[in-house]
Amino acid sequence: MAGALVGVMTAAGVTGAALAAPVYRHIDAQGNVVYSDRPSGGQRVELAPISVVDPQEPAEGAAGAAVTPRKTPASEAAAAYSRFEILSPADGTTLPTGRAGDVQVRLAIQPPLASSDRVQLRVDGEVRQSPMRTQVFAVSGLDRGEHQLLAEIVDDQGTVQLATPPVTLYVQRASVNLPANPNRPAHANRADGSN
Repeated sequence: MAGALVGVMTAAGVTGAALAAPVYRHIDAQGNVVYSDRPSGGQRVELAPISVVDPQEPAEGAAGAAVTPRKTPASEAAAAYSRFEILSPADGTTLPTGRAGDVQVRLAIQPPLASSDRVQLRVDGEVRQSPMRTQVFAVSGLDRGEHQLLAEIVDDQGTVQLATPPVTLYVQRASVNLPANPNRPAHANRADGSN
């Protein structure tokens, strides 16, 4: 521990000395401007002092200990969004047979997502699309029947901040047993030639 402290203090001393050293501007044989700490034929450059800003909250605990950032409660984060809902498909929509269980889910998010937030999509309670910065999800291959869609805003830790009201979606799928099915194989016709 003492060795590490001496190393840090030495590095700080070297850095402080380097910051206090004068800087000189030279022009080399090719006409390039070069800056150096050696005065040989160069012009001294006066540098403005470096701005240093102290952190707003001082670190607590032992030196070198990691400081945990303050977390915003989910209720505060949720209050930052005035609108978060599934625009399409509308609640109660039925996907016809020709769509083969494929649907595009569009969201309304106002104001736009905060830089640390992402959106994930759940289908029937299971995360179908992992968190990402988007307002459109493509869902494919849904089975025949009823499904529930739900979108959630999660923070950078994966904690759910806000969820949309659920949307119920019904999916129709083709069956080879339906005579009018355009996907019915030709060899499934009866021997007499009728459908």
